Amino acid sequence: QVQLVESGGGLVQPGGSLRLSCVASGSIVSINVMGWYRQAPGKQREMVAVITSGGRTNYADFVKGRFTISRDNSKNTVYLQMNSLKPEDTAVYYCTTGSGSAYAYSPDYWGQGTQVTVSS
Repeated sequence: QVQLVESGGGLVQPGGSLRLSCVASGSIVSINVMGWYRQAPGKQREMVAVITSGGRTNYADFVKGRFTISRDNSKNTVYLQMNSLKPEDTAVYYCTTGSGSAYAYSPDYWGQGTQVTVSS
């Protein structure tokens, strides 16, 4: 089992920035790919960004150039730096870990989620 705990969400004005963090614990030897998903009210959950243990990344088109995913393997932590935030980025953001690759990723474990609200 792997436990994922997110932090860093909150309320930010349009154009602002936030940095999400996620710490993994438990059976961390099984952690390879990590990623962030989000779910807005009334919408389906969608992939935001994925990163492999080797640092290969994949981003959804709607965040390219604005969001950056990174990880510190020594701390079992993955980050999501979100810049130029828009109201449509408002959602609950979930940290995940699973198997596959940056472009063929299947989450196995999910965090509890952290709310990001972009509003003036």
